[in-house]
Amino acid sequence: MSDTPLRMPPALPAALPMPDLRDSFPGPFLVSPHVAAIERHTEDWLDTYPLIGSPGALRALRNITSRGIARTLPTADIDSLFLCADLFLWLTAFDDTCGETAGADDLAALVRRSGELIELLAGHHDERAAGEPSVFGAALRDLLVRIEERATPTQYLRITAHLRDNLFGILWEAHHLHTPGRITFRDYRAMRPHTVFVRTVMAAAEVALGYELTRQQRSSAAVRELESAVANLAGWINDVASYAKEAADEGPIPLSLPTLLMRENDCDIETAFRQAARMCEEEAAIVRSRITDLTTGSVGESADHARALEAVAASYVWHIEHSRYRT
Repeated sequence: MSDTPLRMPPALPAALPMPDLRDSFPGPFLVSPHVAAIERHTEDWLDTYPLIGSPGALRALRNITSRGIARTLPTADIDSLFLCADLFLWLTAFDDTCGETAGADDLAALVRRSGELIELLAGHHDERAAGEPSVFGAALRDLLVRIEERATPTQYLRITAHLRDNLFGILWEAHHLHTPGRITFRDYRAMRPHTVFVRTVMAAAEVALGYELTRQQRSSAAVRELESAVANLAGWINDVASYAKEAADEGPIPLSLPTLLMRENDCDIETAFRQAARMCEEEAAIVRSRITDLTTGSVGESADHARALEAVAASYVWHIEHSRYRT
């Protein structure tokens, strides 16, 4: 595969084909009544931990996070909503500030920053480190203490494992950002859930909603297929929603599903988008089918998990129209 950066065509079409997910997710979607409280809380938390310097970027991030978490966990208690909002503010802010283009331009700095966070995730957040932590380190230490208070030991280990996956995914993406021609579709499909943070969302939902799957339930075919389909759908929806803005902001063709489809199929951007839209629609149909399998006439943790993942998927569907992705 070539290391030569791929470039966008001179101009993107005015309207790219988007997936039609109404058959699988017709809405209306449940929304927590605590949206305003979440946004006020995140403003205070970001005053304590100023993760992003730009006021405009800060407002946009608080807005999408507050409304996204209210849709991801519509039945959660307010403290769980605050915790999960802070967690995903932290992840997205680190990606926006230290990953992506900044990380691609200075991989060594991204490795150093990630190393501090890996140390905290390894269990050293209750010890005084030499010197003052970075703002991202201090914020993560706060999050880990709060997660540990609410989660079972297994849930805590699961969340911290996914956070390590996220940090590796951010580094992986930064390494490949300017040379997407090196990446196979198989590689991208494996890594994309970690760069969109969706498996961390799933793990956090169990803590926030107060249930925990048994090992047997977690290994069942229906649960594994549901989680895999939600993970794919979340990444691919984000890809098609953010493509035009990323192309406008960054110049080189985005490291994204349509990019890989253009290369794999030797086609133009509209054809690639139509294929990406179909893939999203097919994955959404799998999600809906597995949710039906797990909830029809069923109670218990597997049914709770299916309903939780339905809201997770719905929140990513909602993201398509958010102003964060407008050029």
